[in-house]
Amino acid sequence: MNVLEVKNLTKKFGKFTAVDNISFSVKEGEILGLLGINGAGKTTTLQMLLGVMTPTSGEINYFGKDLIKHREDILEQVNFSSTYTNLPWVLNVKESLTFISYLYAIKNRKKRVEDIMQTFQLTELAKKLNSQLSAGQRTRVNLAKSMLNYPRVLLLDEPTASLDPEIAKYIRDFLLEQRAKYKMSIIITSHNMNEVEEVCDRVVFIKQGKIVADDTPLALAKTLQISQVSLVLSAGQKQLEEIVKQQKIEMTTKGIFTHLTIKENEVADFLHQIMDAGVRYSEISIDKPNLEDYFLSVATKTKEDKNNETT
Repeated sequence: MNVLEVKNLTKKFGKFTAVDNISFSVKEGEILGLLGINGAGKTTTLQMLLGVMTPTSGEINYFGKDLIKHREDILEQVNFSSTYTNLPWVLNVKESLTFISYLYAIKNRKKRVEDIMQTFQLTELAKKLNSQLSAGQRTRVNLAKSMLNYPRVLLLDEPTASLDPEIAKYIRDFLLEQRAKYKMSIIITSHNMNEVEEVCDRVVFIKQGKIVADDTPLALAKTLQISQVSLVLSAGQKQLEEIVKQQKIEMTTKGIFTHLTIKENEVADFLHQIMDAGVRYSEISIDKPNLEDYFLSVATKTKEDKNNETT
């Protein structure tokens, strides 16, 4: 069952098209990563999904209902958190969560606020003004307020930015737990590719307002078909350099490690070749491409396209 369906969604600002005819869906209990470089159209898409920005054209349907026609009913079951959204500076943490809770029909409101504060480790910050919070603390408060109404669909913009690794892991584990317990669907934007690989079932990549990929993180990484071979050489530096030059293989050196980018199906033959040429190494590691490699390949291609447009 799809809890969200986006059809031919477009947003134009004058002659500039920020989101260009995109379509995708989210299943009940699915965690979807919405990825792309800065300016790709992710934030504009999220704003339209929240109903705070009107699409130029296209449809957004939650739970089989049109967002424009059933906005109030739908947003009762949807929530949002962004690292870049500020809470009222003059209110303290508990006041903020209590005030925001009145946007929703929440049973046992007082208990829900107290439970959420405990869940996000905010009890000790209850009387602290939002203006006095650190970036990481504000991120936690924003995440806490997004869970107040037991959302069926949760939209998260950089949910663990500014958080220390321990708290970030706690948040990721919490989201996975909520998904399992309530079949909550989540859309996440993030620049932390390891995080996306850990929590997302599927990834949609947006490039210059268009969807260029829609698949699992593993499947997208496999499309690169390259491996990173890292060696600690003990002999044969010159021989290796000659082979790399002949075969036009990308090679970099960082400290004691020599890194080579090689097609995955050519790694075994390459290692045999350098051994026959007298190259010796004391350590080796072979890393297959991951989602970050895919993201960087998309980012690099985007910059090349922009450069070509200006020449």
